[in-house]
Amino acid sequence: MIPRRRHPQLAVLAIVALAGCTVGPDFETPSAWSPSSWFGGTAPKALPVSQTAAEPLAPSWWSAFDDAELTALENRVATSNLDVRTATLRLEESSAQRRIAGAAAFPQVNGDASYERERPSAKGVFSLLGGSGRGTGGANAVPVAGFGVRPFDLYQFGFDASWELDLWGRVRRSVEAADASVEASTETRRSTLLSMLAEVAGSYIQLRGVQTQLRISQENLETAQQSLTLTRQRATGGLTSELDVENAAAQVATTAAAIPQLEQQQAQLINQLGFLLGEPPRALADELATPRAVPPVPPRVPIGLPSELARRRPDIRAAEAQLHAATAQIGVAKADFYPSVSLTGSLDLQSLRLADLGSWAAHTYTLGPSLTLPIFEGGRLRGNLQLTEAQQQEAAIAYQRTVLNAWQEVDNALTAYAQEQRRLEQLTRAVERNRRALALARDQYARGLVGFLEVLTAEQQLLATSQQAAASTTAVSGNLVSLYRALGGGWETSFPREEQASAAAAP
Repeated sequence: MIPRRRHPQLAVLAIVALAGCTVGPDFETPSAWSPSSWFGGTAPKALPVSQTAAEPLAPSWWSAFDDAELTALENRVATSNLDVRTATLRLEESSAQRRIAGAAAFPQVNGDASYERERPSAKGVFSLLGGSGRGTGGANAVPVAGFGVRPFDLYQFGFDASWELDLWGRVRRSVEAADASVEASTETRRSTLLSMLAEVAGSYIQLRGVQTQLRISQENLETAQQSLTLTRQRATGGLTSELDVENAAAQVATTAAAIPQLEQQQAQLINQLGFLLGEPPRALADELATPRAVPPVPPRVPIGLPSELARRRPDIRAAEAQLHAATAQIGVAKADFYPSVSLTGSLDLQSLRLADLGSWAAHTYTLGPSLTLPIFEGGRLRGNLQLTEAQQQEAAIAYQRTVLNAWQEVDNALTAYAQEQRRLEQLTRAVERNRRALALARDQYARGLVGFLEVLTAEQQLLATSQQAAASTTAVSGNLVSLYRALGGGWETSFPREEQASAAAAP
């Protein structure tokens, strides 16, 4: 009879082949819906307004406003804003979790050393050996199985190692999910930066808008005071009644009443900008209290191509990474259904005397594989698989929702930017007409051709349309900020390097 030859190399090859097996679905990048061209929300070309163009979007979009103070504030956002610094720390947490997941792919080696002073019990397990219980060994000896066993020292030093073979790709899928989570955290940090850049720009524009309205109120207050002086002079000469004087005085008080509220808004916006930059209240008062005009919009606004939106908006990129992580978790759940094989081993040196611990005769070792096969888990594994599959479907829906929400924001921003410019054009015309009407009314009133009611009405209309035009000017620039935010620009080159972010996060 010819003995059967064993081929251990075949077993090794089989294990290697199994190690390359990965269960669970492979992630496929979803296709994001996008129109072939931008929506029809741009302003009519007949109007002398800012036009959008399908040209490359500048990362530092705030420079389009040509405002040095705004640029200086935006350059401080990445390292000073507390939300961005928090997002940076969360990215570091995600990276640490990735290292934890990746450690499972390597053998685990531990060293141990111990010293014990041991005295056996005469009534313990040694008593099962029998004997008279009368032994020799001295006064401190314990009678065990007819012998006297003294308390003894036990020295031990060694290493133990274990390595779980990733036969079904559970570890690989875990690492894949962790990598995707790191990517999601990176994009979330970028999304936070984009939001904070837009918040700073929007608050700055609102501040300049409030300062413009404050200037208009002060100018109209001077106009109302001039009208009050004129009515008093006419009343003294008997050319008008005290009713005109009281109406003029009421107009002065009404105009002056709006100033404290605008000054309050100015202080609040300065504090808001300080908060966005991690500063205490009133820290930016000296820097921002000097009134300036609202930053004007450029005549041409590059907005990129529709097909680039999904690659540029960090919230879409984060949703895609979260879908990737959820898909990889299905493979982790499926791998739990299969047996796990681990290689374990230990090498120890054990001796009753410390001097003999280094002797080769004191060594002991164990080596061998272990197999764990799930037989009955009470439905835990199947429930976990159903959970991960449902989470993956939820992540897919979240991705679709993020894409649709992005396009809705873009369409709304384009429409708002175009229509507000049309409104501003009409308000500008109304201001000019009301200014001329007030001049005519005051001239005719001085000559006694009309009553003071016409002057009062002209003043009220001029003040109202001037404030509306100032608010519309602010809204146009603010809508451009919203458009840039919807387009996902502003993080490509402005984000700090890792060492800068870590230094800024330090107390």
